[in-house]
Amino acid sequence: MLEEAKLVEEDYDGGGSKRSWGTSITVGGVNYATSLFWQPLQNASDPFQEVENASAGVLEGADLFCIKGGKAPQFGICVSHEGYKSGELVAAVALATAMASISSYVAVFKTDKGWWYTCIRNDIILSDGDMLFLSEEEAKNQFMSMLAVPDWGKKIAPKEWGIEETEDLDLEEVLSRGARSKLQKIKALRGTKLFLVIAISAIVGLWLLSSLVDKLFFTPTVRPVIVPVKPKAIVQTAQPVPEIKPWENVYDPKAMMKACNDGIVSLARILPPGWDIGNITCSPTSVVTSWQRNVGRLSWAKQALDDSGLNLSGTGFSADGKTMSTSLILPKIEQLASPPNKNIIDLQNTINDEFQSIGVPISLSMDNVTSSTGKIYKKLRFAINSNYNPITWTEILTKYSGLEIKLITYSPKDNIWHYEGAIYAL
Repeated sequence: MLEEAKLVEEDYDGGGSKRSWGTSITVGGVNYATSLFWQPLQNASDPFQEVENASAGVLEGADLFCIKGGKAPQFGICVSHEGYKSGELVAAVALATAMASISSYVAVFKTDKGWWYTCIRNDIILSDGDMLFLSEEEAKNQFMSMLAVPDWGKKIAPKEWGIEETEDLDLEEVLSRGARSKLQKIKALRGTKLFLVIAISAIVGLWLLSSLVDKLFFTPTVRPVIVPVKPKAIVQTAQPVPEIKPWENVYDPKAMMKACNDGIVSLARILPPGWDIGNITCSPTSVVTSWQRNVGRLSWAKQALDDSGLNLSGTGFSADGKTMSTSLILPKIEQLASPPNKNIIDLQNTINDEFQSIGVPISLSMDNVTSSTGKIYKKLRFAINSNYNPITWTEILTKYSGLEIKLITYSPKDNIWHYEGAIYAL
């Protein structure tokens, strides 16, 4: 454990119990926000509607966000009452932009507040790839589980862990080279809306001023008229809106696994001559991948995309013309309610027993979500590596009520599928 780490009020959830993650680190005298929830951004020029939708459905109560640009734009959201502050710099964006030349890396940095775990695949910050663990053991377990995934461009870990093929970087030096993206309020007025509010306020102000001058200098004095005062009407208090539980708005896991399977297979079939395809990553809204030039030409790669017949977006080439990336927008996946039916201990034991019976390793970790009203919902995170596609896993995973699929990644090089998600518990 870090001897200098101190527990403050932000280290506790709304119920007063100690939580396993933190919200910020201080590096070189600068405070950075961590542990944001990341999602793909479809409309980088006007992201606010996507961000507001996510704050209402994906992470209820989220009121702060930031944007990560680049080849795969994303937005991160968080809840201010967890300890986040508007204007705070975001560590994941600073690191991702400082290491933009490396499309996939997994890292753990020892900080003043704990062990910051971060993970990027194909230029995408994974939904749980930005987490400040207060426990060294949890951080190390998460890092080791991701080492089973192949093709990391860089592996970063504390030197004292003694893990082969990893390096220990100076976090202060790396973050100082990155973009200084800040948290901002989701509901803040921006652009045209802000201009309209200012304009309307000015007009109302001028009208009030002219009315006041008219009354003071030009209106004749009149005798006051006494009017009987009506009794005040009894105003009924509005009933509170029922809180939406996090498992009431999860993407349909069966539909998502099918859509991801179809999307990944479609992109894997694009084989430009002289280009090597990298890992393919699927989230609830899109599938993204990239190709590295071997002996081919840029025009050949572009032609292969045009001939695919797919509805691709965000296609681009690196400055040196040696990397091509693109994304495939998935059909809209419906959201549904999937209430939990087991407590977290029974759920953990059941899953471990089942996966032991089929001989497939699975990584499990307990976590929770705190709503805007301070209510805590428990969930069990999981990660699986397998040679079998999502269609094969659908019946096995979707029998658990409360299931939420976060991410599916496929490595064409060695035919490995990686699954990440969570199952809500009572």
